[in-house]
Amino acid sequence: MKPEKIGRIAGIGLRLAGRMAGQKLAGPAQEGTATRPPPAQAAKPNSPAAKTTGQAAGQRTRGVARGVGGFLRPFSRVGGIIWLEVTGVFFLLFVVVFAPLVWRFRPASIHGPYDRTFITSAALVAVFLYLSITSFLRARKK
Repeated sequence: MKPEKIGRIAGIGLRLAGRMAGQKLAGPAQEGTATRPPPAQAAKPNSPAAKTTGQAAGQRTRGVARGVGGFLRPFSRVGGIIWLEVTGVFFLLFVVVFAPLVWRFRPASIHGPYDRTFITSAALVAVFLYLSITSFLRARKK
């Protein structure tokens, strides 16, 4: 199938879907009456007609929001899992950066003088390793 034909089919499908959605949101039209009043006969801001029109628009908006929320719910779960895994990898990168510093500045003996760089690097490796592991565990729990 040629790309032009695929584009035409997709465009026609989107136009039809948009038209059907617009008709569904507009509700059932009554015979012999227009769906919207002409501009000269438009309801005034504080009139009961304006109030009912606003309430109908609010109900349609809530319906659309509920439908979109229902559609996006599975994606939000997967997105949350991916977010936790990405942050776990990000924290693991810091462990990879600071672990060689711990090895390079390790004391010669177990009782020897500890360098400030060794202590700082060891603390950072411990913190970022903890954050990385807990992020992966939270992603697995979801």
